[in-house]
Amino acid sequence: MPMRYWLVMPAAGSGSRFDAHAPKQYAPLEGRTVIEWALAPFLADARCAHIIVALARADTGWEQVAARLDARGSILTAVGGGAQRSQSVRLALAGLEERAGADDWVLVHDAARPCLGAAELERLLGELGAHPVGGLLAIPATDTLKRAHRGSGTGAGVAQTVDRSGLWRALTPQMFRYRRLCTALDQAHAAGRFPSDEAQALEWLGEQPVLIEGAATNLKITTGADLVLAAAVLRARHAQAAPRDSS
Repeated sequence: MPMRYWLVMPAAGSGSRFDAHAPKQYAPLEGRTVIEWALAPFLADARCAHIIVALARADTGWEQVAARLDARGSILTAVGGGAQRSQSVRLALAGLEERAGADDWVLVHDAARPCLGAAELERLLGELGAHPVGGLLAIPATDTLKRAHRGSGTGAGVAQTVDRSGLWRALTPQMFRYRRLCTALDQAHAAGRFPSDEAQALEWLGEQPVLIEGAATNLKITTGADLVLAAAVLRARHAQAAPRDSS
């Protein structure tokens, strides 16, 4: 049976560090919005059976985005999100209750990651397709890491230098079995815990999600400067894909 998967995209965050009047997922980027770029690899993949986008209750941007999507936009459903990312993911998962099987794969991808490459997505699906738990795209930490004194921001003193051996930066998509992910989030929320990503919720159940190496170009839009970097990535990718003049 050909592989299929479901996609959940939490898009209810306000983006408080993003210097703009609109949420960062609706920021213009190379002729589209950030969220349109984030959705594009999945809308182009026939294995993606359905997409649930979790929106802020006061969202005003999604309707225009949905109207611009192509024919496969029919596989999209929007639901109200929660105050925390993990709550938004769980509400989106509830929207798949009547569709997804217990062992079906669910991918969770940030609405603010517009530069996911097709090769990265293929690697994630290919390496985890037969895995019992699942995992996530990530990249090894390469910078020297400093821990600041607790509670202090810029200008803080260095408390210590952290050994980066074995440290990875978590990216998305993250990929887990439907029922197990629901259980992980339900147990976390019942205990008053809000995981920073889906992998952490699975870790709290005693599971060991697998790290699949991704690409540094799969960046997350956090500040306006990130939009400049994302635009450069997308332009370079477009230039690489464009047919060359053989004359």
